[in-house]
Amino acid sequence: MTEPRWLTAAEMRAWLGYRRMRRLLDLRVNRDLAADAGLSEQDYDVLSILSEPHDQRLRVGELSERLLWTRSGLSRHLGRMEQRGLVTRDDDPDDARGTVVALTAAGRTAIQDAAPGHVASVRRHLIDRLTPAELRTLGDIAEKVLDD
Repeated sequence: MTEPRWLTAAEMRAWLGYRRMRRLLDLRVNRDLAADAGLSEQDYDVLSILSEPHDQRLRVGELSERLLWTRSGLSRHLGRMEQRGLVTRDDDPDDARGTVVALTAAGRTAIQDAAPGHVASVRRHLIDRLTPAELRTLGDIAEKVLDD
C-alpha cells in the first residue's frame, strides 16, 4: 500500500482557507438573498437557469444536470416552488416519459427583482475585494478544477 501524500503546511493553508471562505461566502450571499428577495440559493439557481432559454423551459433531466442535483431532490424542490407559483411542470410534448419545467410570470418577476441585489451581494462579499489579477487567477483556478 502506498503512503498517503499528506498536505504540506502551504497546501493545508490553501485547502482550509478555501473551505472556510466557501462556507462564509455561501452564508453571507444566501443570507442577503433571503433577506432581500425571499429566495433561497436553490430557488435562485433554478430560476436563473430557467430564465436563460428563449422559452424559459427545460426538461427536468437537463435542469438536474445543470444544477448538479439528483432528480429526486430537484423534484421535491420544484414541488415547493410550484406551490409558491414560481414554476410549473408539464408533460414533455416531445417525449411522454419526460417532464418540462417552465418559469411562470411570478418566477420571472422574482428572478428579475432578486438579480440586482444578488449581484450587489456577490460584489460586496467577493468581487470588489479582489484585484483584476486576482479575479483572473480565481477564474483560471475554477476552470482548471472544473475541467474534468
